[in-house]
Amino acid sequence: MKASKFLITILNRPPFLLSQLALSNKRLVNTRITFSSSEEESDGNGREKIPLEASASAYRAAIYHICTIVRSDSVYMERSLQNLNLKLTSELVWRVLKDCAAHGKEAYRFFNWARHQTSYDPTTIEFEEMIQILGRTENWDPMWKTLNEMRRGGYALTDKTFALMIESYGKARLVNRAVEVFNRMKSTFNRPQTTPVYNALLRALCEARNHQGGYALIRRMIRKGSKPDTETYSILVNSWCREGKLQEAQEFLEEMSIMGHNPTAASRDLLVNGLLTAGNLDMAKEFVRKMTDDGFVPNLQTFNTFLESLSNAGEIDLCVHLMSVSAKLGLCPDSNTYRIMIRGTSRAGNIAEAFRILHSSMEDGHKPFPGLYAPIIKALCKKGQFAEAYSLFSDMKKKGHPPNKPIYIMLIRLHCRAGRYLEAANFLVEMTELNFVPRPQNFDMVTKGLKTIGKYDLAEKIDLLELSVYGM
Repeated sequence: MKASKFLITILNRPPFLLSQLALSNKRLVNTRITFSSSEEESDGNGREKIPLEASASAYRAAIYHICTIVRSDSVYMERSLQNLNLKLTSELVWRVLKDCAAHGKEAYRFFNWARHQTSYDPTTIEFEEMIQILGRTENWDPMWKTLNEMRRGGYALTDKTFALMIESYGKARLVNRAVEVFNRMKSTFNRPQTTPVYNALLRALCEARNHQGGYALIRRMIRKGSKPDTETYSILVNSWCREGKLQEAQEFLEEMSIMGHNPTAASRDLLVNGLLTAGNLDMAKEFVRKMTDDGFVPNLQTFNTFLESLSNAGEIDLCVHLMSVSAKLGLCPDSNTYRIMIRGTSRAGNIAEAFRILHSSMEDGHKPFPGLYAPIIKALCKKGQFAEAYSLFSDMKKKGHPPNKPIYIMLIRLHCRAGRYLEAANFLVEMTELNFVPRPQNFDMVTKGLKTIGKYDLAEKIDLLELSVYGM
């Protein structure tokens, strides 16, 4: 069955009217939706079952319809859902829960209703999603009821289940309740306290700025035989850095190394990342300067994050200097490094440096992609150097790097702003010839501009092109 027939016959309303449909109980009573995993067949009551494979868009519309009922029909939710004659699947229930994540009580009602349907057998995935939703919306009693129902039903209680509960209490700053979940995990539910669960509790303690408690938890973790991972160290280091306590973070990492629990050779990277996460760019700059003076450089991921922070702060000269120093110390830039540098230098108007970096990337064996060319082309257009921008655009195509849709949209917009409507029209036509679909506002900008300069015939052709592209 086609999607259009599905929407008209089954939902009786287009998607943008589904909210009105959900608020009308009379309409809901007369609506029937039955899903089947097979081809079209009868459900025995004269109604046609609609296969889920019929149309992805129709399936999404049906989920939207169900979610509208769950969120809006607080009085008759269960009856309205029952009247839809749904054949529930795990995926369908999970998607509805995801879309109703901000409505904890309503999602809980839907999940309880779904569990009583004979066609549906829940899995651990839906239970964990439900626990996460209830935790985020601070519905603590239903969260515990759901956990106990999982246990009574024989469902697997995973590390993730308890970690979700602990993190929910941590975000609500209810550290004592988070500790209660941690303790009951072993005493009541007979589950081992693994590293991911320790990390969840550590995150809860750090949310409450209880760094000493977090430090003590890691020591306890080591005594109990659990091995801290990179995330364990990152959580506490990042939290200390947010408070500006760089010395405490350094001493902690040094102590872990002395105890034989080396937080990886990249402990310096943890500190840099922590300072950047905390928004403390000045301290990060000073720390990286000391690293390079001592002959060390951050790992590539940390280096790129640091470069991007500097670039966003407008410190392009420091970016160029740091890249030069790091290259001498053995750091090999990747395509992301070049992307950050080209974008930063182009934005700062240093087009010559951007060209140099682009050519360096090619010399290093990296195949340039449109994202490397786009910032330079944009900078040239903004400076009014359209001839140079065309030359670079042509060079990109000649070297086998076909432009993508965002570049064409950018060129159309920049040329229209500069009053170069004929060139914008050429880019628009070229874009459609490559099977890229322009946005409606791109057509509007070009047609209005062409009319402004008296090119009415060409504007009419662009209108016809728009009708052709959108199949009108």
